[in-house]
Amino acid sequence: MALKMEGMGINGDAKVEELKQPNYRGVKAMPFVIGNETFEKLGTIGTSTNLLVYLTTIFNMKSITATNLINVFHGTCNFGTLAGAFLSDTYFGRYKVLGAASISSFLGMLVLTLTATLKTLHPPQCVDTFCVGPTPWQMAFLLSGFVFLIIGASGIRPCNLAFGADQFNPNTESGQRGIASFFNWYYFTFTFAMMVSLTIIVYVQANINWAIGLAIPTFLMFLSCAVFFVGTRIYVIVQPDGSPLTSIFQVLVATIKKRKLTIPEEPSLSLFNHVSTKSINAKLPYNNQLKFLNKAAIITTKDNINLDGSSGDRWTLCSIQQIEEVKCVVKTIPIWFACIIYNVSLTNMQTYTVFQALQSDRRLNHSSFKVPAASYTVFQMLALTIWIPVYDRLIVPCLRKITNERQGISLLQRIGVGMGIAIFTMLVAAIIETKRKDMAHSKPTLGIERGKGAISSMSGFWLVCQMVVAGLSEGFAIIGFVEFFYKQFPENMKSFAGSFLFCGFAMSSYLSSFLISIVHRTTREGEGGSRNWLAQDLNDAKLDYFYYLCAGLEVLNFIYYLIVAKWYKYKGSEDLADDVPLKDIPATHKHII
Repeated sequence: MALKMEGMGINGDAKVEELKQPNYRGVKAMPFVIGNETFEKLGTIGTSTNLLVYLTTIFNMKSITATNLINVFHGTCNFGTLAGAFLSDTYFGRYKVLGAASISSFLGMLVLTLTATLKTLHPPQCVDTFCVGPTPWQMAFLLSGFVFLIIGASGIRPCNLAFGADQFNPNTESGQRGIASFFNWYYFTFTFAMMVSLTIIVYVQANINWAIGLAIPTFLMFLSCAVFFVGTRIYVIVQPDGSPLTSIFQVLVATIKKRKLTIPEEPSLSLFNHVSTKSINAKLPYNNQLKFLNKAAIITTKDNINLDGSSGDRWTLCSIQQIEEVKCVVKTIPIWFACIIYNVSLTNMQTYTVFQALQSDRRLNHSSFKVPAASYTVFQMLALTIWIPVYDRLIVPCLRKITNERQGISLLQRIGVGMGIAIFTMLVAAIIETKRKDMAHSKPTLGIERGKGAISSMSGFWLVCQMVVAGLSEGFAIIGFVEFFYKQFPENMKSFAGSFLFCGFAMSSYLSSFLISIVHRTTREGEGGSRNWLAQDLNDAKLDYFYYLCAGLEVLNFIYYLIVAKWYKYKGSEDLADDVPLKDIPATHKHII
């Protein structure tokens, strides 16, 4: 079966090129893609979740040193996705980058496992209070493992989601439904892996043996590599289409050079309108959003045009198609800002839920067994894990009958629902914290635990409420953001779409730390630090006020999001400019892609 691709030259001459239609396997490829994703997440999360404890107990690092090292590690992993996306979309393609990154992650975890297994690769155990730090050689070997893990994360994170979606035909109804379901199940495997890592793997590492606890995720990563390569013969492998970043810079430079020019009254007839038949990107219609960028397509006497109708110098003359592709990226930036702010409040709540748990009654049915404080996060993931299949299999089909939307509701509506639930999440957290603190002051406490203040008689299971609501919020918003960036970026920038999201997560982490620092400095004045909202002893703090502040931040972000979402036009469905007659638009532009 062949697919006809049409391109318009400057004079409107149509060109037709026969391209072989990829053999999309869709669901048949999913066991390999999802299997690779599941084992990879079980391996990497199982290794990284407990790294702080590993560095302080096995490598005898000071807590501040270990914390800084972990922060640098995670930050580099997130920002390294830009490099992985660039290499994937520009030179090697997603398949090769994923394969190399998976092997690198396996090597990194193998190095960490060796540091725990071989006594010569880690410092001796502390004797009483005397501890010996790691030698330069031991530290170098450990850091080499971190380097392998960073390389692996930089390649896997931006590519695995896009690679899975590549297996579905985006031009068919069944393929588009398959892509939508894939995004839901992708996040399902992520949360499932997190739950297993935070329970079973962490328990083995902390209570049985570090060597075994690290060997398990290493073996799982090996399975991830094996599953990925076994499915090679049925994958649809999309080849790179040149540097997408170069294309963006070309439009910006050409716009600056022609900033003083005026866009013609009939842009469809006057602007440069060549479309390459070799590009993998879908053809996009001309529109007036971000109109100033259209100046890059104004033809002047200084511009050179090749015999095939292409621009002789794309740094001075860009096509309408190239400009519209750049607009697709630029228009997502306001939505990206909303994603960053959305994550700030939830990130802070997840952190302080652990501290709330430490000063709550964590006993299970009044027995001597206490639920680990960090384990309450599992309830958020459990809620998300249960919600995703319910939403995908039950709710979406019902909504589809009402709205006639393929996904039940649009992507921007789904994100908006998640943001609305985030406001409710912070309010629930604030009310529960008020209850916890009141019970700590008014009712007999359960004693003092490690000098961190009185333990409230409120059951720690009250904290499950805020975690469950947070999980539902993520079920709408985060999955919506993932799918939004993937679908709205040009086809040759799908890996960048993934890295864009991870960079947003990194920014959220930095802003969360900044917000905590500002609140701490602003409220610490007063005798005995009684006004400090984030005091170490939560019974003397005003954490509920901080949660209300976060709720207010989410309200402002929600209003901002409604404004930018109303302005936003989906890729390929932009309203045609009023001054462009429909007959002047190529036939391939008259449909919604």
